[in-house]
Amino acid sequence: MKEIVFSGFGGQGVLTSGLIVSDIAASKDLKVTWMPSYGSAMRGGTANCTVKYGESKIYNPSLEEPDLLLAMNNPSFKAFINRVKPGGVVLINSELVTCKTDDREDVHIISIPCNQIANNLDHPKGANIVMTGAIVKLMNDFDKNEAISAMTKMFAKKGKNRFQEKNQLAFEAGFNFV
Repeated sequence: MKEIVFSGFGGQGVLTSGLIVSDIAASKDLKVTWMPSYGSAMRGGTANCTVKYGESKIYNPSLEEPDLLLAMNNPSFKAFINRVKPGGVVLINSELVTCKTDDREDVHIISIPCNQIANNLDHPKGANIVMTGAIVKLMNDFDKNEAISAMTKMFAKKGKNRFQEKNQLAFEAGFNFV
């Protein structure tokens, strides 16, 4: 079983990133859970979700010991860095995570300027999609094209496929960055 924590401020799209990865796993007929948690104010408050997927039954959908942490800001990094399992990956938004990152020598820390990448693609709300592409590549469980297909279907189900082309470009930019 794999476990990922997506964390940031409300409005940064971390819950959506978790949903995308959940839908990718479900499209592969894996067992999957998505457990959101957010503060009282969505935009600007704290938000995170735990996604678990694998072939066997998932007995506990709650945060345990993630293989990967996505930290989109300093509070998220501080809240979850010590929960990542040894040998795990910490993916940080290098433009907003400015705190000391060398406290854990037993994890691999990857910094991505996802806001800049999204802005360069003329898709300022796509920073989370950039990070989702990087997560898919780092987890190495899904093919890039099947992941993009599942993401596109998820947004279409929600009636939010107007950014399909930009989302695909953002996903590929994150996938290719790592």
